[in-house]
Amino acid sequence: MRWTVLDSPIGEFSVGTDGTSVRGAHFGRVDGAAEEPDDALSRQAVDELRRYFEGELTGFTVPVTVPRGSDFERAVWREMTLIPYGETLTYGEVARRVGDAGAARAVGVACNRNPVPVLVPCHRIVGAGGRLVGFGGGLPRKVHLLELEARVALQRAWS
Repeated sequence: MRWTVLDSPIGEFSVGTDGTSVRGAHFGRVDGAAEEPDDALSRQAVDELRRYFEGELTGFTVPVTVPRGSDFERAVWREMTLIPYGETLTYGEVARRVGDAGAARAVGVACNRNPVPVLVPCHRIVGAGGRLVGFGGGLPRKVHLLELEARVALQRAWS
C-alpha cells in the first residue's frame, strides 16, 4: 500500500492507496509515507481530502475499500457513509439502523476500528442527546470536523 501524508487543520493525516482504491487513513504520519502523492489515485485522494478540510468538498468520489472487519463492523461503516454531510446520528440510532438496537456500545467499538476515518465519517456519530464522546482521533479532532461540516452546511444553506 502507498501512503501519503498531508498537513491538515487537524494535524498530519495519512492516506493509503493500493492502486485501485483508498484502503486506509490514519491520524498522524504513517512510517514511510510520502510527502507528495506519486500516482493518480493518491493524487485524487490527497486533493479531495485537502478540499474537504478547506470546506470546498462535501462528498468524496475517490474509491474506498474497507479492507477488514466483522459483518457487524462493516454494516456500521456502511451506515456511516449514509449520514449526510453536516449531520450526525447517535450510536443508538446507528445500532437500530443496522438491526441491533441494543448494540450502541458495539457501534462505538466499530467506530474506533474504522480503518478509513474521515472518508468513512465516524466523526458524525455522537452520544445520546448529541454528547461528544469518544473518538479514535481524539475529541478535539472530532469537534473540528463537526464544526467544519456544520459551518459549511450553514453557509451553503444560506447562500
